[in-house]
Amino acid sequence: QVQLVESGGGLVQPGGSLRLSCAASGTIFRIAVMGWYRQAPGKERETIGTIGWSGGNIYYADSVKGRFTISRDNAKNTVYLQVNSLKPEDTAVYYCNVRQLGSEYWGQGTQVTVSS
Repeated sequence: QVQLVESGGGLVQPGGSLRLSCAASGTIFRIAVMGWYRQAPGKERETIGTIGWSGGNIYYADSVKGRFTISRDNAKNTVYLQVNSLKPEDTAVYYCNVRQLGSEYWGQGTQVTVSS
C-alpha cells in the first residue's frame, strides 16, 4: 500500500513563499498521477494541480495559475508544490494524492497559514 507524508507548511506573511513536499512510500507505478489539493475550514476540498510521471500532463486550477508550481522527483518518490505570492485566502490544509490502478491514496496534510 502507498503512504504519503506532507511537509513544509507553516505560517507565512502575505506575499511569502513555501515549498511543500510529499514523500511517498510503497510501490509507485509509472502510470501513477500525483497531485496537490487543499481544504479551507467550511469549504470543500479543491484541486490545486496534478502531474504525470514524466513531469508532463500538468494541470493547475485557475485560482493558482502563475503562483504555484508542481514538480516531482521519481528517484525520491516525492512531489513538490512551490507556492509563491501567497494570499490570506490560500490558508488551508494542503494534501497530496496518488492515483494508480484504480486506487487513491491521501496524506494527512500540512497546514499553510498566510497572515500578517
